[in-house]
Amino acid sequence: MNSFRYLTLCLIVGATVSCKTPDELTPSGNSASSNPDWTEASHGKSAEPNYAVVFPQDKVNTLEITMTAAEWQSIQADMTTKFGGAFGAGGTTAGAGGGGMPPGGGAPGAGGAGQFGTADPAYIALPVRFNGKLYEKVGFRLKGNSSLSSSWRTGVYKLPFRLKMDHFEDTNPEVKDQRLYGFKELSMSPGYSDNSLIREKVVADVFRMAGIPAARTAFYKVYIDFGAGKKYCGVYTMVEVIDDTMVENQFGEDKGNIYKPESTFQTFLATQFEKKNNETAADYTDVQAFVTALNATNRTTDAATWRTNLEKTFNVDHYLKFLAVNNTIVNWDTYGAIAHNYYLYNAPTKKLTWIPWDHNMSMTNTVGGGAAPGGGAQPGGGAGGGRSAVSLAMTEVGTGWPLLRFVAADPVYYARYKEYVRQFAQSVFTPANMNTLFDKYHTLIMPYVTGTETEQKPYSHLASAASFTSALTEIKAHVVSRNQAVVEFLK
Repeated sequence: MNSFRYLTLCLIVGATVSCKTPDELTPSGNSASSNPDWTEASHGKSAEPNYAVVFPQDKVNTLEITMTAAEWQSIQADMTTKFGGAFGAGGTTAGAGGGGMPPGGGAPGAGGAGQFGTADPAYIALPVRFNGKLYEKVGFRLKGNSSLSSSWRTGVYKLPFRLKMDHFEDTNPEVKDQRLYGFKELSMSPGYSDNSLIREKVVADVFRMAGIPAARTAFYKVYIDFGAGKKYCGVYTMVEVIDDTMVENQFGEDKGNIYKPESTFQTFLATQFEKKNNETAADYTDVQAFVTALNATNRTTDAATWRTNLEKTFNVDHYLKFLAVNNTIVNWDTYGAIAHNYYLYNAPTKKLTWIPWDHNMSMTNTVGGGAAPGGGAQPGGGAGGGRSAVSLAMTEVGTGWPLLRFVAADPVYYARYKEYVRQFAQSVFTPANMNTLFDKYHTLIMPYVTGTETEQKPYSHLASAASFTSALTEIKAHVVSRNQAVVEFLK
């Protein structure tokens, strides 16, 4: 038997020698010869997701994105066609505004709410550098609702976007199954309406601290060349996309359906339950059974049977824990205020399980974190173009939000919810715990906001450096006020 083994494969390109070991080749045997940075661990599909590298908790990673002037023009043309407004043109954009619905409202889209435009922005293929390492032909597109519409209308280049590492693999085989250290898709939040720039990160951490699976997050410095030279676009929060990778990491398996609904759950419509996996199987029986059980008429005549049937389809106890966290911290941008920004995962042993999403408009007493339209509203008050954050007591919530209204009206569920509020406030959401977290993240990103690298308009949403500093005081005061609200609620 010939025991000789080739240990390396070296490519000579000009004066550069790039060597690869066998495990740095793609499964098909093709190394990305045009990209000297390519390795299986950093670019290949077989690598396990590396959370320590992509989502570090004690450092700020760097992302650099380069587009030509023509590519930036193509993005603007696509946005103008789909959403009705040119970049920086001001005014309103089709479907934009993120108004939301007051509790008790009707179907999604009531009161001027709904999706920003009618379709997702188009992907374009761009080179991306992660901490200096090159990734070629990465799918890049803008994303978001109110954060995108506001940034677009006001001409702020710190735009929310999404990366899909292998989006263009059909036309570019060299990026087939390309990954970023095991991750296929990633979402970038620019801290819109959050002068602290830490709420997206903190709230995701807080949910997990309370036992609620939520996306991993990390801070990034982002530089974008829009075709006229690289510009510093400030500190973003990279957010893990809710997909097979996330659910396997936090639920231990990934076989169940993942949905990103746009539903109030008053009725079942398949079009309101976008599948994020298992797309070829047109099977929505799990969510349909949940909506049917939730709205069953025996809720008021035989509550015990109603609860039993509901719990066969939906992890109610988990939802009550989520609700305790969500209502305590205050959240202006999820179910009860607007019919999106949550996922449902059908974990086979746990039934449909709630996963929170999009937290830049949470942990504040005013919508958007600033002065609320109409004079400043407290939770449940209905400021912000009709949008309301749900109060701890939930007494203001109407039947237009049945999952909230019916849970609050059931004495068994409501008692359990109140106990979870007490536990969360006493064990997780204490001023001491939160201040430690706030100070850690504020200190971590400060050099890249007001220090050696400074966020400046039109590449930042911050009005001034002072607004970043004062936001830390405000978020700390918010925790104190919410703990006081919990004490009053539990009396």
